[in-house]
Amino acid sequence: MITFAALAVSLLGYVVMSIWNAVLPAVTGLHSISFVQALGLLVLSRILFGGLRGWDVAADIGERGCTRAGNQMSPEERERFREVLGSRGCGRNDASARSSQVG
Repeated sequence: MITFAALAVSLLGYVVMSIWNAVLPAVTGLHSISFVQALGLLVLSRILFGGLRGWDVAADIGERGCTRAGNQMSPEERERFREVLGSRGCGRNDASARSSQVG
């Protein structure tokens, strides 16, 4: 598993470096970057766009995340959350709320 992760990170670093060096110097006049700088960009983008909580960050946006968050709430908190959120609920409730507002 560690070997696979190292290979994946190396491949991503190489892809970032290749795309950067192929596009940005010609378009913007920026300098070419090295492999280590490309890895640094990957880490920076992970921190800025993915957060520091792990690889399952995107699941908090989807239905699984709403269910997980809902399971951690007390019944009173869940009811308050539904009142504040209104028709912008999670998962299937969201779709049914939108379809009822259309007609």
